[in-house]
Amino acid sequence: MTLPLFRDDAYLTRTAAKVTGVTERGGILLDRTVFYPTGGGQLGDRGRLILAGGTEIEIATAVKGETPDEIVHIPAEGSDLPPVGAEVTAEIDWPTRHRYMRMHSCLHLLSAVLPYPVTGGQVSDGKGRLDFDLPEATLDKEEITTELNRIIGENHEVTSDWISEEELDAKPDLVKTMSVQPPRGAGRIRLIRVAGVDLQPCGGTHVRNTSEIGNVRVRKIEKKGRQNRRVSLEFVD
Repeated sequence: MTLPLFRDDAYLTRTAAKVTGVTERGGILLDRTVFYPTGGGQLGDRGRLILAGGTEIEIATAVKGETPDEIVHIPAEGSDLPPVGAEVTAEIDWPTRHRYMRMHSCLHLLSAVLPYPVTGGQVSDGKGRLDFDLPEATLDKEEITTELNRIIGENHEVTSDWISEEELDAKPDLVKTMSVQPPRGAGRIRLIRVAGVDLQPCGGTHVRNTSEIGNVRVRKIEKKGRQNRRVSLEFVD
């Protein structure tokens, strides 16, 4: 099991940890981590592991393991692997993570501005997108951009909470994504609330306030298939 410290504190950039294993493909397992693994449309964190003697192992990304509570740290090609039991400091590339957080929170706002079923999405560095089940519609880039920046500038608090699987079943409208369902099996599901704007299940990392997102713009709107409309965003800065 890997304790996911980012779940309770997305602003934690480093932690002491112990190597608990190495996978057949050379992935590194830790007892705890600040690295978010690829999932829910958000890319995994990159960063480094620092051994007691000062040796550094570059981590190219993190992914989910064979079990839901396992996180695998993927070292850069050619890196030496640490011995099992080694004490390390796990440290993420914070500027990149923060851009992921800003964009992920912004996509939640986009799903509120465009209240249609979501068929897919992706959070990347400085850019993001959502795909909507929208057979016939004329979407205006400038109108969406203006509305997003208005909400961002209103300084809405962003918080997390938990709901039981039974409670979620009783409120199916909370789930906006058609292609990806919240992970089940743990008995509870994490919710992300943008005060007065949005509430939905999500396991990703988010900012504390919409003001952190900064100015954004709709980069393009595309028709993807008969019923899909893709809205792509980017940071103005």
